[in-house]
Amino acid sequence: MREFLEDAHEHRMDGYGRAQHHARQQLPKRFYKDVGVGSVGDGFAVTLDGKTPRTPGQVPVVVPSQALAEAMAAEWAAQGEEITPDTMPVVRLVNAAVEAGDARVPALRAEIVKYAGNDLLLYRADSPRELIAEQERHWDAALVAIARHFGVRFQPTVGILHQAQPEATLARLETALEGTGVIDLVALNSITGITGSGLLTIGWHVGLFDAETVWTAAHVDEDHNIRLWGAVDEATERRKKRRRDFDAALRVARLLRAAD
Repeated sequence: MREFLEDAHEHRMDGYGRAQHHARQQLPKRFYKDVGVGSVGDGFAVTLDGKTPRTPGQVPVVVPSQALAEAMAAEWAAQGEEITPDTMPVVRLVNAAVEAGDARVPALRAEIVKYAGNDLLLYRADSPRELIAEQERHWDAALVAIARHFGVRFQPTVGILHQAQPEATLARLETALEGTGVIDLVALNSITGITGSGLLTIGWHVGLFDAETVWTAAHVDEDHNIRLWGAVDEATERRKKRRRDFDAALRVARLLRAAD
């Protein structure tokens, strides 16, 4: 499961072929002129010169939402003479989900709950005082909101030694993900991987938090270090890329729900 998530999060493909990943310096040429969206059975698909794109594993990319297909089409249409995968976060995420297939649904759901059981919000610093205060301000409010919503309890700890969470709590959290489709779950797994928090992801999923609350809570430690030492260009660039993928995952999930 971890290997799949790393592939989905780090190397999501754009539909043109897995070989691109191994030849990043030589981007593929744009091979199509016209981009559209059409109906395919009960779903929708991008059309490139009238043909439906396929995943690297040759699975046709068909989605349940016309709005999602249109978002993917916009990324395809925005490509210039070369196809740049980094500018296609929605396409890459959807391709990863389509290739995973419905058989991965239980594992994807379990992965988010696994994160929640070892969550960022549950492991607190013992110093400095300023960081402790920031963690308490952002993380305590999130934990209280989730605990009240689901009727569960948590056992936060100081330090990095593992602290098991009540099984009843984890089982209750998993119910929030029941009935969620594979594309939505891949989007939620992307959010979880980027933030390091299954709890923030589930909280956003059920409407307890907005996107900025999740993003800010996920970066409490990083922001503290930036205040102390200043921003580093390389780290700033990585954060921009994470934010791009974070926003893309949120967008995919929202478009799917709008279609329900």
